[in-house]
Amino acid sequence: MKNIVIVESPAKSKTIEKYLAGDYKVVSSKGHIRDLATTGKYGLGVDLDNDFKPNYVIIKGKTKDVKELKKLVSSADHVYLATDPDREGEIISWHLKDELGIPDEKYDRVTFREITKDVVLDSIKEHAKIDMNLVKGAETRRILDRIIGFRLSKLMQYKTGGKSAGRVQSVALKLIVDREREILAFVPKEYWTIEADFKDFTAELFKYQDKDIEINNEAEADAILEKLSKSFKIKSIEEKEKKKASREVFKTSTLQQMASTRLNFAASKTMKIAQKLYEGVDLGTETVGLITYMRTDSVRLSDEFISQTKGYINGKYGKEYVGFAKVGKKKDNVQDAHEGIRPTSINRTPESVKNYLSTDEYKLYKLIYIRALASIMADAKVLATTVIFDNNDYLFKTTGSVLTFDGYLKVYQEYEDNEDKILPNFKDYKSDVVVANEINKYQHFTKPASRYTESSLIKELESLGIGRPSTYATIISTIKDHDYVKVEDKKFVPTEMGMETTDKLQEYFSDIINVKYTAHMESDLDDIAEAKKDNIKVLHEFYDKFAPIMDDALKNMSKKAPQETGEVCPECGGNLVIRKGKYGEFVACSNYPKCKYIKKEVKEEKEVVALAECPKCHKPIVQRRTKKGKIFYGCSGYPKCNYATWYRPTGEVCPKCGNLIVNKNNQDVCENCEKENNEE
Repeated sequence: MKNIVIVESPAKSKTIEKYLAGDYKVVSSKGHIRDLATTGKYGLGVDLDNDFKPNYVIIKGKTKDVKELKKLVSSADHVYLATDPDREGEIISWHLKDELGIPDEKYDRVTFREITKDVVLDSIKEHAKIDMNLVKGAETRRILDRIIGFRLSKLMQYKTGGKSAGRVQSVALKLIVDREREILAFVPKEYWTIEADFKDFTAELFKYQDKDIEINNEAEADAILEKLSKSFKIKSIEEKEKKKASREVFKTSTLQQMASTRLNFAASKTMKIAQKLYEGVDLGTETVGLITYMRTDSVRLSDEFISQTKGYINGKYGKEYVGFAKVGKKKDNVQDAHEGIRPTSINRTPESVKNYLSTDEYKLYKLIYIRALASIMADAKVLATTVIFDNNDYLFKTTGSVLTFDGYLKVYQEYEDNEDKILPNFKDYKSDVVVANEINKYQHFTKPASRYTESSLIKELESLGIGRPSTYATIISTIKDHDYVKVEDKKFVPTEMGMETTDKLQEYFSDIINVKYTAHMESDLDDIAEAKKDNIKVLHEFYDKFAPIMDDALKNMSKKAPQETGEVCPECGGNLVIRKGKYGEFVACSNYPKCKYIKKEVKEEKEVVALAECPKCHKPIVQRRTKKGKIFYGCSGYPKCNYATWYRPTGEVCPKCGNLIVNKNNQDVCENCEKENNEE
């Protein structure tokens, strides 16, 4: 039989199969096929007493897919495991090999860092075996997250009513809570500035007799104003040519940050769109991946792409615009085999593919394309000017700059923050004295640090070494979905539940749920993936510390009292309270389990609007919804009468057949007669 290539995504499988010859069949695992069971001690699916041996089971709903894959693999000549080129992809390949029973001699591991024909064909030739160190790193991460997530989540649900807790999630929430408390405790400090307003520019007071000056109140500001005249003497003019370099190509975290600030995309939305651009887009004449793999910590670019792009820049903008690839600082845990996020071809411009993309896909592709192009263009050049003015020993300063060569800004200007402030040419002035139109004082107050935005939180997590960029979108979605934070003016504000959950965790787990320990754990996971540390030893070190704290918290952590409704139990006279159950909140007696009274929910009867009379049983036709929410119109006598139509009845009856007249595509028609005419 054909060679089998197994990828994760169905969309990717369709694209890749078009590139390979007829002796390859490309199929999809549709993501993970196995996960830890929810049986055993604490429901962890991990044997805590046997060196944390994991118990894997097929994910619910995947049994049929696994059977089909087994059948294909058993009759295949060779199997290529081509899941994503990262640790998560590596462990998925290992799960596939293990669950499908693929012998060592019958498989190879391949990775596609971009979905283009040449790269796919080359990657099939450059095969290897599964890297078990990467697998151990990913497996250890999963076990740690399961232990902490399951046990802490259940503790929080029991003690606080919170929905979840996690190794990285709870640290991210703590950052938000700590920042909020810093803001609440902040005491603003008054200060004043003095500014001279000239015809073409403004200058601000910054020194007195060459010493920094601080103005603490209005009286001090007034005292200074009394000593100033409107005549200012030019003390010095400094002009300096500076280079303005573009930043390196995107990696996962910087793409998420820029898409958040420039495109207003949530991190989850950015990754979803990037996945589509990576897996392949139908461009009419071909289906091709538009960008390289979007989960990466690297900003390296291939020599081939750099050479291709330099030629493109030279041809389109001129040789003076050709620069050098910005490579940034390499971190120890970056796998250099990865590239940054870039277009698969610099010749595939955003405008050339615009008609094949949605609006959001186009915006993100353009951002990625322009960033990669700009990273290889020449530096921009600016003439920076600083002018110092003297007014009775009070020194004022104004600064500005003029763009003398646009360089990379030729393409990247719309994504830059700073605008050049142009100053007049003071050297052309006939006198070294300039006269201000007016001199003003301004009151200010110091401000606390800003609340985190999605972009700034991602930046902070990365700088602290917490989590991995590929997980940030999920972390942020979780703390929002579980009502630990709310978003106000695009900034995270912790809810009462978020603050209470953080406080409870810090009361008992401050040695584990903190920045330093979490970052250290990330380092350990990297070391496991690089065969520098033993995974079992790392797990034992963690659990020996975690288990006694958990036992103490279960025993001694105070439990939040349920909220009283103000009602009295009709059976025992106790107070009714709001409790949380498997299916949401409900009202019950506070004396449970002695009293098991539960208040029944009284459902409001919805008004049913009759649209017509059913042609079958003459009961009212009403608007209904399918399980997926799609509107249709059916008999109110269902299930005895099954009359239904997708189109809204007009209330009139067909004079020919007696069926209902419906509005279909803005025309009133009888579906019954229309069907008979079509059959004829």
